[in-house]
Amino acid sequence: MGELKTRRRFIKGAIAAGAAVAASGALTHESGALAQRSEGIRSFDHVAAPMRNMEAMVSFYRALGLKVNEGPWVCSIHFGDQKINFHLPVLWQRETFTLRAPAAQPPCGDFCFVWEGSMESLKATLDRARAEVIEGPAERAGGRDGGTVRGTSLYVRDPDGNLLEFMIYS
Repeated sequence: MGELKTRRRFIKGAIAAGAAVAASGALTHESGALAQRSEGIRSFDHVAAPMRNMEAMVSFYRALGLKVNEGPWVCSIHFGDQKINFHLPVLWQRETFTLRAPAAQPPCGDFCFVWEGSMESLKATLDRARAEVIEGPAERAGGRDGGTVRGTSLYVRDPDGNLLEFMIYS
């Protein structure tokens, strides 16, 4: 009986230690093995794409509920800790502007947003933005857990023709 109590105490201690290490974020799942977190790429901060029709794009993204900042060269939309910078034609059409993909012209974006809500609320928001669903709902693999988690996606296009995917994880 004493050996059974010792074994249970050991197992409880091991589970508690494992939970503490996992909660601390010290270990991550990487290439099928546990590895210590190190320096490197953590996430996107922002992406950029050229924009053709600022007025229509600003109206569209505001109708989706996103914060929009308008500037003389760049219009940015914000969601969570990320943003998309849309370069205005006055910037991206300049030959001297080289901080972009050389062939980038609208539409060249393909963006996937995580939607935190129901399919019904997503459809209502897209209706308010006058966005026509071009595909979905469809099950897709997302970016979570190394691309192993599936969600349900709807696809629309913004006024410049960029493809937008809205993914709902259940």
